[in-house]
Amino acid sequence: MGVFVDALKSFFKTIKKLSRPYFSLEENELKFKIDSDTFYKFPILNIETKTRYDSYILDAYTLKADNIHLEYIHTDNDISWNAQALSFFKDLLKESINAYSMDLLEKKEFRHYEFLVYKIDEKYILNVIYIYEINKEVFIVDQKGNLYENLLKNFDKNYIYKFEKNKTDFIDLNFSLVKNNAMKSYFALHSGD
Repeated sequence: MGVFVDALKSFFKTIKKLSRPYFSLEENELKFKIDSDTFYKFPILNIETKTRYDSYILDAYTLKADNIHLEYIHTDNDISWNAQALSFFKDLLKESINAYSMDLLEKKEFRHYEFLVYKIDEKYILNVIYIYEINKEVFIVDQKGNLYENLLKNFDKNYIYKFEKNKTDFIDLNFSLVKNNAMKSYFALHSGD
């Protein structure tokens, strides 16, 4: 009987490790799951969060912290995006900063993470991190590139950031997919046909 109980405990411990979220906000840190046992923590200061509400979501917020803009969206099980979530985010970002062009300079993918570097209007760099889980989306814009570079090095130890880093925050990012859903219909009730 003891072997059975030990096997059951081991099974539940494995399930618990696998079910941990890929992203979480804890106190003054952003926490990212690298693998089942490893997490990367990024300290943040001057945090300003706004809870976002929509009938299609269970939980959502935007966060601003120094040079980071983040939007977390957790939709209900019967809700689906009307197109690709990352595409909606990029379009809203471009509109929000009044950009004429967003040229993709780099794209890296690892499990539930996408790392993208954009040159905006041939003037400055924006780093975007997209994290996806079942019914959860996290979009991060990193103006200086520190989070982008350090998080990506957890997946690729030989990664070298080869773009010019912005010295200061140059734009005030204040936009939200959830806030704009009523006007733009980003997500809707999924019909169970």
